[in-house]
Amino acid sequence: MKRKNKKFQKKGSNSLSKLSLFQKTDSKFSKKCPLSKKNAPIIDYKNLSLLKNYITDNGKILSSKITSVSFNKQKKLTKEIKKAKILGLL
Repeated sequence: MKRKNKKFQKKGSNSLSKLSLFQKTDSKFSKKCPLSKKNAPIIDYKNLSLLKNYITDNGKILSSKITSVSFNKQKKLTKEIKKAKILGLL
């Protein structure tokens, strides 16, 4: 009895075979920058509650792809987080 090689079998009628965790969706959905809207908090090294939202438990800075922060605000956030780390606030 020979076993069929599962690697080369066709993906047939299974509807879940099309779904993937890392597969991009057909429509583009982009969130607005939370730091660019009206009444947004000011990015400052003394505003620790804001800065803690944008770092991991290990102290790494989260990417803008995850947080949906605009490019300029991400640069400013990074600068202020590093400043707070140097001063020992974070």
